[in-house]
Amino acid sequence: MNIFHKKIGVNTNLFKYKIFLCVVEMGGFTKAGEVLNLTQSAISHAISGLEHELGLTLLIRGRSGIRLTNNGERLMKRFREIVQMDEKLYQEVALIKGLEIGTVKIGTFSSVSIHWLPRILKKFNEQFPLIEIKLLDGNYHEIESWIVSGEADFGFVNLPTLDALEALPLKEESMLCLLPSDHILGKQASIRVEQLRDEPFIMPVAGCDTDVRNIFSQHNMSPKIKYELEDDHAIMAMVQNGLGVSILPEMILSHIPYDISIRPLDERHSRTIGIATASLKNVSPAAKKCMDFITEWIN
Repeated sequence: MNIFHKKIGVNTNLFKYKIFLCVVEMGGFTKAGEVLNLTQSAISHAISGLEHELGLTLLIRGRSGIRLTNNGERLMKRFREIVQMDEKLYQEVALIKGLEIGTVKIGTFSSVSIHWLPRILKKFNEQFPLIEIKLLDGNYHEIESWIVSGEADFGFVNLPTLDALEALPLKEESMLCLLPSDHILGKQASIRVEQLRDEPFIMPVAGCDTDVRNIFSQHNMSPKIKYELEDDHAIMAMVQNGLGVSILPEMILSHIPYDISIRPLDERHSRTIGIATASLKNVSPAAKKCMDFITEWIN
């Protein structure tokens, strides 16, 4: 019988959609089973059942793991929309009953995770103990991608962000120059970007480097990149050991254990951190509660 003409159990299929999305996000059946507390056999059976009902192959299983077919790629977004709508319905019903409940997925990058989120989440959990927060840690581009795809309800972003997203600014902070403690430029009160032209430069990796590359672009310069690193503390350790200079945001550089010189740039350069979502109007009640709480805490 054609799938469009037979009655399908909505709750059963919703469960299969959740399993399918978890398998894709975890990159395999075993990890998905651990997250969902299901056996690998149960995971496999659910995926096979979904494929049978649809009459389509969604995943290719191989020795190197799983990968989406074109059909799986196309339908994944729809599955995610259905799961999100179910979550929103669940939250709305709870809200009507006077309960603030639900699950919120937040995209975040390292400096926010270290310097803001521990205190924010401690207070938020005290006020809203029935709202579960899940964090997705990545770089600027990954976070934007997660919001667009629906993997994250909202995320911390570097403004300006993608046109497809709606964003709220949170805080503007200066970009500062990092030098070895004995560097001759450390004697200056501030550093001109042009003075870094011939210095070996330690650049944040792609996805984390937007702010720094914008600074050099504004001065029509290309830095002499010696190393590219994702971890901010690894960059600082490299600078401390005289392997180069760097530029990082002010927030990252508070209460650091490294013996380095930190100087402002002669012309002020900054980054603006914001929170973004696919639609401020359609965000779930729990996500809106969390976004409002974060905005109020920071401001």
